[in-house]
Amino acid sequence: MSSIEKVAVIGLDCAEPSLMFEQWIDDLPNIKRLMAGGTYGHLTSSMPPITVPAWSCMTASKDPGTLGIYGFRNRGDRSYDKLMIATSLAVKEPRIWDIIGPQGKQSIIVGVPGTYPITRPPVGHMITSFLTPGTEDPKITWTHPAPLRKEINALVGEYMVDVKGFRTDDKKWLLDQIYLMTEKRFKVVRYLLTNKPWDLFWMVEMGTDRIHHGFWSCMDESHHAHVPGNEFKDAIFEYYKYIDKEIGQTLDCMDLDKTAVWIVSDHGAKSMVGGFMFNQWLINEGLLHFNEPPKPKQRFDVKDVDWSKTKVWGEGGYYGRCFINVEGREPSGTVPQSQYEAFRDEVAAKIEAVTDHNGALMGNKCYKPEEIYDRVNRIAPDLIVIFGDLRWRSVGQVGNDSIYTFENDTGPDDANHAQEGMYIYTNPSIPAQGRVDSPTLYDVTPTILTQLGLPVPSDMRGKPLHAAVT
Repeated sequence: MSSIEKVAVIGLDCAEPSLMFEQWIDDLPNIKRLMAGGTYGHLTSSMPPITVPAWSCMTASKDPGTLGIYGFRNRGDRSYDKLMIATSLAVKEPRIWDIIGPQGKQSIIVGVPGTYPITRPPVGHMITSFLTPGTEDPKITWTHPAPLRKEINALVGEYMVDVKGFRTDDKKWLLDQIYLMTEKRFKVVRYLLTNKPWDLFWMVEMGTDRIHHGFWSCMDESHHAHVPGNEFKDAIFEYYKYIDKEIGQTLDCMDLDKTAVWIVSDHGAKSMVGGFMFNQWLINEGLLHFNEPPKPKQRFDVKDVDWSKTKVWGEGGYYGRCFINVEGREPSGTVPQSQYEAFRDEVAAKIEAVTDHNGALMGNKCYKPEEIYDRVNRIAPDLIVIFGDLRWRSVGQVGNDSIYTFENDTGPDDANHAQEGMYIYTNPSIPAQGRVDSPTLYDVTPTILTQLGLPVPSDMRGKPLHAAVT
């Protein structure tokens, strides 16, 4: 390991290994070169495999329970109505730049989710992530040091942390915005790599996620919304080629004889069959009651719930969060604590027995947080529910005759997340090992610490990758 002086991580949110490693590899020369010279394969994501918390899980090597972050929105307390967005304020565990800074190592961090607002500046430079409210308001600090924003604005104009309003039917506008965001991000990255000191570089590009959610049905002929011959059928393919070109130009800014390089995703992508109306199903099962009969396509609101009769409610998203209304725990709890475990098992069995719109078993899976996490901090769902092996999303609407929907309640969306993301790992001091599918995202940070000659904290969930693949 002594020849390694720097580590560079290029994160591609939602990058799908089957597209990168198999379907399109011959059209991705830079990716192919890295694969040939290193180790690559599936990178198992966190449970749930969601951008927030997955990148914090990767950079801290801690699971969602330890972080106390179970998705974008989390219960702030045991009340029914306090849901909080998981910003950096929720991340209490040290991430890799927090660990290496006191050891004299400098970092360049760009777009890694969970970095806004900047509460613990790294030793080095940081640009915050897609949950940043914006980059034009001078009151919003999205760079460290703060004056870095002037350098970036001079370089690319208005910097884009995300494509705002990416769930849209205006596909031409969306595609243009994704390319513009990605072009600006990589231009800024190359400027930083060339002009700022660094031992660790870690960026995350959101364009891969946005293009999957926006254009998967255009590509996938088996998707229920696919239109044969549509003008965007090659949009994802062309974008992957574009990303490969940007990666190649970025690698040119590094001394690859002394730099370990990673390409990673936090989770993969797959076609979304449809949405399962979780709360409507709970109503049908007699577990959730409203004060008044819900209207068609009514958005779920805790204010409409009759808590004196309700035993279970859910929150929507790419996975389902199932909460039990426990007596003495929630304000108007109805399920006695002595019956909690048996009742939770009963609910899980009901969920796992659900069939799809064709009458076939959907393939749902329920997880108890205390059984899959090292610790359970803050307020976790009572059950973490994966609908149909992530081919169905949890929809929050109520009031429909059917519990199945093929229109997303939060705007157009073609894809769901997949449990397996991807990684490519090259280290000039270790021979190429080809494809190895055993690593998890928790292994990335311990490996980087080893590469930088630093000890791995004993409370990290992962282990150095060179040990995991040999």
